[in-house]
Amino acid sequence: MIETLGAEIVSGRLAPGSRILTTDVAERFGASRSALREVVRVLESMGLVEVRRRAGVEILPSERWNPYDPRLIRWRLAGPERLDVLHALSQLRSGVEPLAAGLAAQHATAEQRAAIFAAVSGMAEQSREADGAPYLDHDIAFHAAVLDASGNHFFAALGPVIGEVLRGRTAHDLMPHEANPAALRLHQEVAFAVAEGRAEDASRALAAIVTEADRAVQTVVAAASGRD
Repeated sequence: MIETLGAEIVSGRLAPGSRILTTDVAERFGASRSALREVVRVLESMGLVEVRRRAGVEILPSERWNPYDPRLIRWRLAGPERLDVLHALSQLRSGVEPLAAGLAAQHATAEQRAAIFAAVSGMAEQSREADGAPYLDHDIAFHAAVLDASGNHFFAALGPVIGEVLRGRTAHDLMPHEANPAALRLHQEVAFAVAEGRAEDASRALAAIVTEADRAVQTVVAAASGRD
């Protein structure tokens, strides 16, 4: 119920300002009242709905949504505004991840440096299938490890957000089948810069990674349009 209703709200099928009756939802899904209350509670915590006493559940406008909820990001990336959402998230990443990489060069522990190197190694091993799940897992691990190594808990908390962005690119066929060698080198540069305490180099390489990723999505889309 959460997945279905959430996706319908984000896609606009359930328009902002409209109201749904819990009795109708219960009948649609054959759900119990307790299950329905839990669903509404979760959607309400995401800013998607608001309970109106004796008037059902109101669908809220996008300005009220929690933009950092990974599930909401997943639903938005499945919708018609996918490219705009990806670009906006790239702008967020460009403001956070380079700074996190620079901080990681100053604060990373031996274990955190090892985690970054392990992720890069895994990406290199799976580079011939960059649109597959193993490569994706290592890519997510790399970015999460850098954020974690920054020593800033607020940055580290964005790991699931970045992870959902990377999952969305793969799920919607926006990743090349074979990894860009230049992108792999940039990931390696981040790993070595963090290990050697070169904050500016780590930050510069991570910024280039985000820029390259945004351009790669546009390239894949343009190629697909050309085939059409």
